[in-house]
Amino acid sequence: MNPVIRNVLALMLGAAVGGLVNGAIIMISGNIIPPPAGVDVTTEAGLKAGLHLFEPKHFLLPFLAHATGTFVGALACVRIAVSMKMVLALMIGVLFFAGGAQMVMILPAPMWFNITDLVFAYIPMAFLASKLVTPKAPSQANNEK
Repeated sequence: MNPVIRNVLALMLGAAVGGLVNGAIIMISGNIIPPPAGVDVTTEAGLKAGLHLFEPKHFLLPFLAHATGTFVGALACVRIAVSMKMVLALMIGVLFFAGGAQMVMILPAPMWFNITDLVFAYIPMAFLASKLVTPKAPSQANNEK
């Protein structure tokens, strides 16, 4: 298969897999840490109306969903990609970061959560996924011995 086509497919698959993981964690999060009583988290309007009732524990699973979705998406992308693995992983991170930035503009979450989420959940997780999969260059490995 042409390396460019394979890299594009890797990027698309990474975005899809990461999105599925993110969505799955968000879907089950209410069963793990129930939202405050009376808050409808199934609609944007309900979430906006009740977000002021959320405690810090309610933001744990959304952060985990964003970080894990980005990590798994970047990991899948890097495993399939032929070349430019770090660049492609970071592209996944930027894609998920853009989604996170959009949510910051839509939902009135606390500033501490917005900053934590945008700084630690996206680019660092994509970078970590790439570093875990991409082997060290032979000259680098020899220098560390």
